[in-house]
Amino acid sequence: MTEAKQGAFHTGQYRNVIAEYGLASEQEAAGRLQDTWDQLFGENGDHAETRIYYEAGPDMGYLLDTGNLDVRTEGMSYGMMMAVQMDRKDIFDRIWRWAMTYMYMTEGEHAGYFAWSCLPDGSRNSNGPAPDGEEYFALALFFASHRWGDGEGMFDYGRQARDLLRTCLHKGEDGVGRPMWNPDNKLIKFIPNCEFTDPSYHLPHFYELFALWAYPEDRAFWREAAQASRAFLKTACHPVTGLAPEYAFYDGTPNHVRGFGHFFSDSYRVAANIGLDWEWFRADPWNVKEANLIQAFFADKDPADLRRYTIAGEPFDEPALHPTGLIATNAMASLAADGPHARRAVELFWRTPVRTGNRRYYDNCLYFFAMLALTGNYRIWMPSGS
Repeated sequence: MTEAKQGAFHTGQYRNVIAEYGLASEQEAAGRLQDTWDQLFGENGDHAETRIYYEAGPDMGYLLDTGNLDVRTEGMSYGMMMAVQMDRKDIFDRIWRWAMTYMYMTEGEHAGYFAWSCLPDGSRNSNGPAPDGEEYFALALFFASHRWGDGEGMFDYGRQARDLLRTCLHKGEDGVGRPMWNPDNKLIKFIPNCEFTDPSYHLPHFYELFALWAYPEDRAFWREAAQASRAFLKTACHPVTGLAPEYAFYDGTPNHVRGFGHFFSDSYRVAANIGLDWEWFRADPWNVKEANLIQAFFADKDPADLRRYTIAGEPFDEPALHPTGLIATNAMASLAADGPHARRAVELFWRTPVRTGNRRYYDNCLYFFAMLALTGNYRIWMPSGS
């Protein structure tokens, strides 16, 4: 078997890095994962200082951006991915019902997409969509379809996923609206109405699966999108530091509009995505090099003094807004890294608790994904019989 065929998609085997490094037994790691879920989703006690999930009425729930006091497609789609990985259909369905009730747009230029920000009462702050929510919604729905089976209406998960992906690609072909991926270069946009991107939105490991499960006429596009995103990330990540900007042009150069051309909050997710892409598919050894570079850059940084950086590594006076999230994503890069800093990054994460306070939402989302991945529980759910 070649190295390219050793990813979990091909083997069905997922690394428990926590146990590999001797930081905990498999049973202890599973307990820590469950405790993290409880802290974020408010189970087994209130967990008021750490929770980000709240129930709404008898059959709905939402994840709250505790710093901005709104509900975002980012968090809702993340919550669905977390719930399907934890086998919590009840929570998954509550979140999906809320998203479909309040966020899903049925008219106007964005019909078929989800409004990216709403208030907790369901009223919309914006009628614009954000593509990172749509791609997480789609894969979470596919996983739900495969793990639990399809229901009816909005709970026909597989059909909902395929329809959403079709909208993402073909929106605007009738002259109304725009697609979420550029049809020529196959790269995801920051928003449909612009022609630049966000490196942390690039999820080639998702697109590999979309190429299997989307409507047949769209599958070739997703295969090409996976290749295009892997190639794009090589241009967006700095060759010495490994750092990526928050916004970038299609050629990978930083887009400095409103100061988003530097390494800051969105950028953290690139390390996590690189790690998970390698864990699932092992399609490009560059992921290993990139993970090593990122971890080497942060190896001599005080965790209490993380900052905004240029992608060349020059620090700003501005401290990191989400340091716990950065620690988590750097640890998740250890799914790919084979350098001298891989273990240290995981050890630092393992010692770090979930975040409390008003800014906890984004940090704790990234924290939970890292806990899933590093305990071997961020899994590809295949159709039954596969």
